[in-house]
Parts: sequence; C-alpha cells; structure tokens
Amino acid sequence: MESFLSWLPGNISTLQKFGGLWLTVGLTSLLLTLVALPLIVIRLPADYFTRDKRVTVASSSAHPAVVLLVNTAKNIIGVVLIIFGAIMLFVPGQGLLTMLIGLMLTNFPGKYHFEQKLVQRPAVLRTLNRVRRRAGREPLMSP
Repeated sequence: MESFLSWLPGNISTLQKFGGLWLTVGLTSLLLTLVALPLIVIRLPADYFTRDKRVTVASSSAHPAVVLLVNTAKNIIGVVLIIFGAIMLFVPGQGLLTMLIGLMLTNFPGKYHFEQKLVQRPAVLRTLNRVRRRAGREPLMSP
C-alpha cells in the first residue's frame, strides 16, 4: 500500500486520462442503452418470441457479402462491448448494461432460446410491453 501511495503523486495525469477514457465509454454505453434498446424493442414483431426459429439477416434477401459484413461487424462490436462491460464491473461505468448490449449483438448457439427464457420472466415481459405501449405498439406475446 505504501508503494502505491508513493507512486500515485507522479502518475495522477495518467490516472486522469485512463479515468476519462472509462467515463467516455461508460457514458457512451449508457446513451446507447437509452436510445438503442427501446428502438429494438419497439421494432420487434409482436410474435417474435413465439416463433420456432428466429428471423436473421442471413435469411433475408440481402447479398451474401453484405450479410457477412453485417454479421462480422455486429459480432466484433458485441465482443468489444462485452469486454468493456466486464472491465466496467470493477471501474465506474454501466458494466451490466454494456454487457447486455454486447450479448444482444453477438451470435452464439442457443441465443434465441436464451432470449425466450429471459422474456418468460413476468417482470421482463411487463417492462418490454410497457415500452411498446408508450410507442403505441401491440404487446409482445409470451413464449
């Protein structure tokens, strides 16, 4: 502890720069959460969680190169957000929300089943449907 206290005075500017970076990442993730999540919830079809299979970009009529580019970018951004979120669990920031956004962006086996199980929780479905009601959309059907 004493060595840290002797190291601290000479490195305050480095810590301020590092702290500024995490503050920027934390605020950016908070803004993305406040803007992106409601938009996604509003745009979901009411029967999204009751379908047997999830409709993906790959199943659309887009060119295969576009599908590959979108999926790659989405997964890279998702993994970066998961890593930043995990770090923000130990430093100031919106760690859990950042990790949630990262998980939403990434593709992994069983993701759709995980989403269905999550939405089966009454509090989660109630919250999602409150957002949809405010936007004038019909409620999501429970899986």
